[in-house]
Amino acid sequence: MRLRSLLFVPGDRPERMAKALGLGADALILDLEDAVAPSAKAAARAAVRAFVDANAGAQANGGPALFVRVNPLDGELVGDDVAAIAGAAMAGLVLPKAEGRASVAALRAMLPGDYAVLPIASETPRAVFTLGDYDAAGLAGLTWGAEDLPAAIGAATSREADGGYTDPYRVVRALTLFGAHAAGVPAIETVYPDFRDLDGLARYAARGRRDGFTGMMAIHPAQVAVINDAFSPSEAELAHARAVVALFDAHPGAGALQLDGRMVDAPHLKAARRLLAAAGE
Repeated sequence: MRLRSLLFVPGDRPERMAKALGLGADALILDLEDAVAPSAKAAARAAVRAFVDANAGAQANGGPALFVRVNPLDGELVGDDVAAIAGAAMAGLVLPKAEGRASVAALRAMLPGDYAVLPIASETPRAVFTLGDYDAAGLAGLTWGAEDLPAAIGAATSREADGGYTDPYRVVRALTLFGAHAAGVPAIETVYPDFRDLDGLARYAARGRRDGFTGMMAIHPAQVAVINDAFSPSEAELAHARAVVALFDAHPGAGALQLDGRMVDAPHLKAARRLLAAAGE
């Protein structure tokens, strides 16, 4: 499953879900949590179930993967969420306020079927200390958020005046990145809130890919194309990766070789193979 762009869509807006199918996102996150008011939860569950049932074929034939974000495990709403979507042909679930592998196992135990779980793994203070606890079993990836955690600890904000993260949240971002790679699953960057600032989004997404994230969540349709572009290798990158692999194939057993005036060794080969695999080669 390719997860460059994951677009949130409110679960109580079926017309937006229908439009979102054709926007080019790799995945849609049909939201039953923050995007839906308490009074609209029941209607949202019904709308999400109907949408997934109606579009299972599109998902299986190259359309976006369908995920459902349920409510947190420690609340009263998740049971009704699970009952509403049980047996639906979705790709997986997004779990807010996840706290390590035990929370993933608990959600999977509530919902029969081989659904993958994408934990939002940094939204409580305790969650931060479980970011290295995840393993690949049942995971679609690992992602984080910069909004719920500051609210949970009474912080004024997670951001500097220039929009960059303050030090505590830089740490959380880094731990999520390494936790995902330690588990062997995709590392998904969090949202960029200013959906009108596409240039800023492009810079943010490029930094995410540079640092080792493999995809990113989106909150607005206009963000999807920018994110897809940022997390797709360029032709120049692909050509270089092919050249690295071909060079080592031509010199089996070599530890380090020269390519275009620079030394390349095992880490470069590993990175080249990873990039080509992500591109489907």
